[in-house]
Amino acid sequence: MVSVMPLLNWSGSKRRLVLSALLICAIILELACCQEHRTPPAKKPKPHKLKPAKSTPKGPRALAAKPKVKASPAGPVQTALTQVLNRGKFKKVGDTISVRSGDTLELRCRGKPVQWSVPALLEEDHDGRLKMTQHERYGVLTLVNSTGADTGEFTCFPMYCEDADCRREYDKAIKVFVFFPDPQELFVPSSDYYQVIQLRTNWPTVLPCQVTSPQAKVSLHRELPPGEVAVDGTDISFDVKKGFTINRPRPHHAGALFCVASLGNLRQSSTKYMLIYVHYPMAPPAPAVEASSSSVTVGENLRVSCTVVGEQDVAVEFSWEYPGQEIGRPLYTQESVSAVAGGALRQRSQSVLLVDEVREVDQGSYTCTALNLQGARSVSTTVTVLPRAKPKKKP
Repeated sequence: MVSVMPLLNWSGSKRRLVLSALLICAIILELACCQEHRTPPAKKPKPHKLKPAKSTPKGPRALAAKPKVKASPAGPVQTALTQVLNRGKFKKVGDTISVRSGDTLELRCRGKPVQWSVPALLEEDHDGRLKMTQHERYGVLTLVNSTGADTGEFTCFPMYCEDADCRREYDKAIKVFVFFPDPQELFVPSSDYYQVIQLRTNWPTVLPCQVTSPQAKVSLHRELPPGEVAVDGTDISFDVKKGFTINRPRPHHAGALFCVASLGNLRQSSTKYMLIYVHYPMAPPAPAVEASSSSVTVGENLRVSCTVVGEQDVAVEFSWEYPGQEIGRPLYTQESVSAVAGGALRQRSQSVLLVDEVREVDQGSYTCTALNLQGARSVSTTVTVLPRAKPKKKP
């Protein structure tokens, strides 16, 4: 420490000079001290700057969260179908659910946006009881004052949108079959007393006697001769969501059939189904066309035959296009059906186009089209008309 006692013996100017020098030294020391104290704070942020580099093991977790946000629009639409119960409770639906007739059905399907499909009877006439609302992340279907006639399949379709163009994603549809048990109606009502259904040999036939309650016991009956039809699960099977299916239609299945449902003390009959057996062909017909002659003389008669050999009891219809149509020449045909000799059950169907007293306008292409329930095929042939020979002059 510098002693201040000698300063008292110095002259005034000398004392001032020394004091000034001491003051300058004090200021320099103070600045150095402050700089020393300020330097650490300036270095403290450096560890923070280096911290992300040192914490790279945590980096993948932070990076993994980013693709989830970016990939969600391109990834599969996340949808879920739930039933909204009382007091805001939700229940995930299964293949079928039951809602008591008269109660409200409320379904919520996650997706933005979604579309709904409902049973045909409900879609045609719901009297304002059906409402569909789209929220930001889910759609809601609400049906109030439900009836047994509303029984059927309800489907939620997620939508794929590009700008304003949206389309249903059928492969991602979520379906639920909803029963509305009605204490008075065991079958879904129908406006038709009779319903005509074709029994096609190449396709299963469904008798849609739909019940309103999955608890109802259903049987199949024939009107004439009266009696119950055996349901073995192979030739004829039953599904509570569809009705009865005749998996292998045969001629003996034809006739008037109906369903009977019973539940408790209630027993009811469905609408009647008139089953008409149709021998459905395996393929479209294969016609062959042939003219009586490829060239005819004016005044002669022409016959063009169109023949189809196919399955027995399969109806074939014929139609013709011919040159004489252009001038209004009428169509004259002869049609016949005959069995083909041999062990196979085959038949020959034929149509013959008759052109009497051929004229020059009858020259051209003759086209025969044969049609059955599987489709149509056409074949053609060309006929040339020769002028009548001039009589030789007498010598």
